[in-house]
Amino acid sequence: MQASLVSTDSYAKVIHNSKRVRWDIEADVLRGRRFDLSKPFLPGGLSLVDELGYMQVGDRRLVSQIQGRSYAYIFGLVERFISVKMLEIGRAHAMGDQVALEALVRMTDEEIKHQELFRRLETLMDADMPAGYRPAAEPNAVAAAVLSKSTWAVLALTLHIELFTQAHYRASIAAEADICELWRDVFLFHWKEESQHAMLDELEFRREDARLDNAQRDAAVGELIELVGAVDGILQAQAAADAAYFFAVATGRFTGAQQEQIAATFLKAYRWQYIVSGVMQPRFQKVLFAMLSAEQAERVNSALAPLLSVAPSEGSPIVAMA
Repeated sequence: MQASLVSTDSYAKVIHNSKRVRWDIEADVLRGRRFDLSKPFLPGGLSLVDELGYMQVGDRRLVSQIQGRSYAYIFGLVERFISVKMLEIGRAHAMGDQVALEALVRMTDEEIKHQELFRRLETLMDADMPAGYRPAAEPNAVAAAVLSKSTWAVLALTLHIELFTQAHYRASIAAEADICELWRDVFLFHWKEESQHAMLDELEFRREDARLDNAQRDAAVGELIELVGAVDGILQAQAAADAAYFFAVATGRFTGAQQEQIAATFLKAYRWQYIVSGVMQPRFQKVLFAMLSAEQAERVNSALAPLLSVAPSEGSPIVAMA
């Protein structure tokens, strides 16, 4: 009985915080503004543009804006499957804990609002940025592929995403002085609600894990590894599309070797943003690896090892502030 009360109290806390930070897309975030293309979008700690020291200021800014556009697009894409999964999980509470049900319904509503926000941003950026940008993945196709996996694997991926969302804002976006003000505000408000979502993700992930035996968990670990590989495939396609877009609209001219490095930096940045910075979050590691056997943990670590080279060699504030 006590465990049930603790769980209900945790859901009630999420509801309280959700009501406290609730925001409106137009009244609170956009406020009739457009993006300031004289300023960067993504900070260097996320875009890794500082690794391209030969690039002129204008093209460095363009890299951050192209990456920022994809950063927003991919968030809208992943929130498609998150909202569907939370609707599904909510049904499991429908005839039981009504506090938990309300928390999950509120989260679903907020994720749908976030999708609308990111669609609005894409419309604004499409109107003002040079023509030729191409998103490399379609949200419904991605959602269908992700949702074909077990709930355990989907919740693990979701917790990972919503933890790095918080870390990116606190350690990089909020701390960067010279970025577009509208861009910063978008991710300030996004962060406020995602902070509550991460709490729900962890509650539901632990709840789902308690239902599995070791064989089921072993299969779910394999599915999580497959999902990480699928995310990496999306990132590879988006990095190639964004590098091609950059070369088409940049003012500078680059040697063949420089073009290869620029294209590699797009992919390195996306892997850092969407996979490695989340995997390195202490809270994610604590939750995930506490559930796994030594053999399962080794499978996860072996699958991630080829990607970890994108992590900063001297550590990152994104990890330090987790």
